[in-house]
Amino acid sequence: MDHSLLNKNSILNLESEVVEEIIKTGTDLRQYSKEVEKKLHEYENKSIQDYIKESQNIVNLHNRINDCDSILERMENMLVHFKSDLGNISNEIISLQKKSIEMSQCLNNRQSIRGYLSQFIDDISVSEEFICIILEGDVTDKEFIKQLCVLNQKINFVGEQNLKGIKPCQDVIDVLDMLKNRTAVKIRAYILEQISKFRKPMANYHILQNALLKHKRFFEFLLSNEVKVAQEICSEYIDTMGKIYVSYFKSYSSSLKKLQFEEAATKDDLLGTAETIINRGFFSKVSLKQKNTVFTIGNRGDILTTQLEAPIIIPHCAQQNETRYPFEALFRSQQYALLDNGCREYLFISEFFLRQGEYALEIFKKIMNPTLNLLMKNLETFVENCFDLIALLLCYHISLRYMLICHKRVVPALDNYWMKMEPVIMNRFEYVMRLNIESVRTCDPIKFKQDLNPHYITRRYAELSAAIISIDVSYPNEQVTKLLAELLEEVQCFLLRMAAVFSSRKEQLIVLINNYDLALSIITERIRNNSKEVDTFRSLLDAKSIEYVEEILSPHFGGIIQYVKEGELLIEQDRLDELKKQENKQKTLVLSFYSGWKSSLEIINHTVLSSFPNLVTGSSILQLAFTQLIQYCNRFNKLLIPVVKPQFPNIHLIMVELKKYKTTF
Repeated sequence: MDHSLLNKNSILNLESEVVEEIIKTGTDLRQYSKEVEKKLHEYENKSIQDYIKESQNIVNLHNRINDCDSILERMENMLVHFKSDLGNISNEIISLQKKSIEMSQCLNNRQSIRGYLSQFIDDISVSEEFICIILEGDVTDKEFIKQLCVLNQKINFVGEQNLKGIKPCQDVIDVLDMLKNRTAVKIRAYILEQISKFRKPMANYHILQNALLKHKRFFEFLLSNEVKVAQEICSEYIDTMGKIYVSYFKSYSSSLKKLQFEEAATKDDLLGTAETIINRGFFSKVSLKQKNTVFTIGNRGDILTTQLEAPIIIPHCAQQNETRYPFEALFRSQQYALLDNGCREYLFISEFFLRQGEYALEIFKKIMNPTLNLLMKNLETFVENCFDLIALLLCYHISLRYMLICHKRVVPALDNYWMKMEPVIMNRFEYVMRLNIESVRTCDPIKFKQDLNPHYITRRYAELSAAIISIDVSYPNEQVTKLLAELLEEVQCFLLRMAAVFSSRKEQLIVLINNYDLALSIITERIRNNSKEVDTFRSLLDAKSIEYVEEILSPHFGGIIQYVKEGELLIEQDRLDELKKQENKQKTLVLSFYSGWKSSLEIINHTVLSSFPNLVTGSSILQLAFTQLIQYCNRFNKLLIPVVKPQFPNIHLIMVELKKYKTTF
């Protein structure tokens, strides 16, 4: 708010107070007005006098104010000029900053251009020293190999720049073409010379391949600049290595063939063939050292474990030691040599010829196909006349494991070869397996000597099935499993036919138990895991053992056994009165038991132990019979009426007597 307005308000407030005071006191306003005017004149006069007295000071003050105004005006002018000068300086600084940025950018551009130009000149320039090394240097010198990489870079760079129309490239393109051609000629001559060394007798081509790999940049240079020369070298290598591998494996296979057992399995070596024929074929003329087993695996399964990646067989060493091998050992050695060479060859092709995938496989096939066809033909020749099921299955599983090894080495080149083996081997395996099944099916038990002991066909079957199961357990084959099931069924039928030759049921059971026990013992000994064969023979053995126990107890304790069954039936039917009326029958049975039970135990013991060649089996059946007898005695004792019960021997006494026949096997 304005100060004058405040003063006016104050005056008005003061006058109102004065007026109120006058009204209260009753003073005459006109008189009061005159007094006020008089006082005002007095104050005015006094003020004028004061002004007159101070006039000189007022003049001096006025002069000083004028001087200050002049000084301030000059200062204002100076500041205005200074402000103008500062504005000019700021504009000059901004201008200088712009010029500095422009100069810095120009400097950077010049330096960048200088770097590009310097690199460009280095990339296209060809020095005398460089030309001398390329033209006169030996291809195996480190300096030549170093400059070869530089030459390849210059050729590629100049070619790219020439397509863009860069004129300086025209000055060196002819020189580079000359160097490229001369270099290609030198490299071609060197590589072809190295490949020719592969053909020399006794040459170790693995060492020569490693030497070529050290100079794999040579082929890379040719592939980039002289495609026809690269193709020529590749074709020469394919032709050379193809012949080398065929020659090597042909010679090696021929040498291995001489190490095979002289006596091979024939069509007479079947499960159902008479034992005399097999003996005549295997044992009469040829020693065990010169033949292979037919039905038993022995240590032949080691070829899938400890011997799978063992060193290959050296033919001349084996001949000196007069060592003979089953076919699967020769097959493993041959295929392992192929696996080792094939994997090495595929990896060499991929690295040296700079080919991957289908391109590498195409080169590999051109090299190895003649060899693979040779090996496949050798296998087919063996399979055509092979009757050795174990050898066939081992060969099949060897091929499976070698295919997995190839996968671990990241080499897919041999997959088709391994897969082609499966139908060749397994078709023959099925054929021979069905011959064995048919031999068991058509086997007439009447032709054999009637014997309660285990039959040799059972032993053959158990050995053969255990061998097949142990081989096939790691990588089960559905076809093999199916054939084993068919063979198991035929063997069961044969054993039933063979048991039927005997007239008494006890003899039939002895025959079945002995054969079941033998089969179960052999199979469980050869394989760790349970199988269908183990479960089948175990259940059959248990069932026939229980039936046999009933048969041998019946002649001695048949009356008690029959009475127990009838008495328990009466109890179930709640006919206890009838049971109490049989006092005389109970006394007769007790008297009969008491008079001969100890001698009966002796007879049973002798009968059981003499019926079973396996003492462990005989002992277990004997204990099963005595256990069953104790149970019948205990059940019979519960059926006896109080009058007769004291006459029956104490169960504890019977058990003490039975312990005398307990054997430790």
